[in-house]
Amino acid sequence: MDPRPPVPPFTEETARQKVKAAEDAWNTCDPEKVAGAYSPDSAWRNRDEFFEGRDAIVAFLERKWAREIDYRLRKELWSFVGNRISVRFEYESRDSEGQWWRSYGNEQWEFDELGYMSRRDASINDVAIEDGERRLRD
Repeated sequence: MDPRPPVPPFTEETARQKVKAAEDAWNTCDPEKVAGAYSPDSAWRNRDEFFEGRDAIVAFLERKWAREIDYRLRKELWSFVGNRISVRFEYESRDSEGQWWRSYGNEQWEFDELGYMSRRDASINDVAIEDGERRLRD
């Protein structure tokens, strides 16, 4: 596999680049594009789901974005050291019944030497919101 810069060890600048690249990719809602940033054997914990590998990531994201309509995400660098980055995030989406949700959380990321994310642990909480309370609009 070719390197996926920036690669660890991260500086503040390169950690911010990784966070922005992740935000941009997730906002495409393209499971294949997003999964390409992860190592082939990447291990995930997302809420109460645990899985490994790009195929599982794609399947998870397909399910996620089928139910989280008009998804919009913002990520913020929280901390970094060596090959690890921690982010805070929030995203908004609506369900099939039109209810808007804001989801808050934290992610811990670990990268391999080529710059692919080899581990992602995400803790997420959801809050129902009204359309007028939305903050993440295009």
